[in-house]
Amino acid sequence: MALKFLGIWPNTPDDGSPTIWLDDTSGDLIIQSWKADEATVREAREVGSVPGHSTDIPEHETVIRLPADMLQFIPRPNGSKDG
Repeated sequence: MALKFLGIWPNTPDDGSPTIWLDDTSGDLIIQSWKADEATVREAREVGSVPGHSTDIPEHETVIRLPADMLQFIPRPNGSKDG
């Protein structure tokens, strides 16, 4: 795995800021961000995803909240970044 830094929350005030990296080997995004609060997790469970798919969150997964201004750092299929 070779991580490439993509971006950190703009105007970050401290050391605990959302950050995004790209795994150059797999293409996976590695995201550090805020844990979603319980109300957000409840709503995600209520909304669900696809019919028949469990709305539980497995122990090996979590729900995070990524600030909208971090979307500029997510690579697009054509290789460009928005913003």
